[in-house]
Amino acid sequence: MPVKDKRELIKTTLRELFRISSMYQRIEQMPIPLGSDDEVSTREAHMIQALGENRKMSVTRLADHFGITKSGASQMVKRLTGKGFLLKQQAAHSNKEIELSLTPRGWQVFEVHEKLHGRDFNTLINGLTSFPIFQITTLSVLMESIGTILENRISQRMWKGKNF
Repeated sequence: MPVKDKRELIKTTLRELFRISSMYQRIEQMPIPLGSDDEVSTREAHMIQALGENRKMSVTRLADHFGITKSGASQMVKRLTGKGFLLKQQAAHSNKEIELSLTPRGWQVFEVHEKLHGRDFNTLINGLTSFPIFQITTLSVLMESIGTILENRISQRMWKGKNF
């Protein structure tokens, strides 16, 4: 289908972004097998990856990292701690703050996910290197713009009817 004008191209691009976003949400729910009938969801693996890359994080920092609520991060931490992937310890610098770190089992998940994630990430990087820098810059600006809109929507909690 030929593109009629600039607005139509923008709409087509946004529809594709929404389609990709839906697929990504489905992938986040998919299990990653760990062997011996054990598995984690991709979402869980991403939390584990963030902790592995940053070594120690608080629940608040983890929530900020993923753009989710502190409550949502706490629920995930509780689940991952229960599965034996995370340790919760009192922060050395604060009596109120809890630091999260990976257990040996958490590091195993980190390594498995790194292999899967690394393969996909390298495929993306290799594919995008053929694009001219101005196209990559444009993509970057587009992603920042969309991210800002989504952050504003989350902070305003528009879906609760406050701003309609």
